[in-house]
Amino acid sequence: MQVDDMTPQQLAEACSAAMHERDHAAQAMGMQIEEVSPGYARLSMVVRKDMLNGYAISHGGCMFTLCDTAFAHSCNTYNRVTVASGCTIDYVAPGYEGDILTAVSKERTRSGRTGVYDITLTNQNGDELAFFRGKAYQIKGTVIAE
Repeated sequence: MQVDDMTPQQLAEACSAAMHERDHAAQAMGMQIEEVSPGYARLSMVVRKDMLNGYAISHGGCMFTLCDTAFAHSCNTYNRVTVASGCTIDYVAPGYEGDILTAVSKERTRSGRTGVYDITLTNQNGDELAFFRGKAYQIKGTVIAE
């Protein structure tokens, strides 16, 4: 199917699938795309032993990477290559081995070449573990060929 023939939902799903196929870090960490729509993405991963820090809790870098990946999927749903221009994260609770972490990214605003996205990271019980805010900037190129 040609990009011009896709609905916004089909385009968002195609962009997400293409990004995931090329994202070896996300694949190595076992990230799964749960849901995607224009300006929105929900990704998950299981905390493995090799993702724990010296205190036997989920390494902050692994939690950040899941949030950052959800952010990338949500801001690239329009088939315009979009990258982070800045981001912050606040950790409010730890994750543990075996936890299923879910990052939900929601577009707050998108205008011109910039956007702001809020990502909430939870565990399988719905406990909030982190809050991530990403600022996006659209550069040249498309996620999938037009």
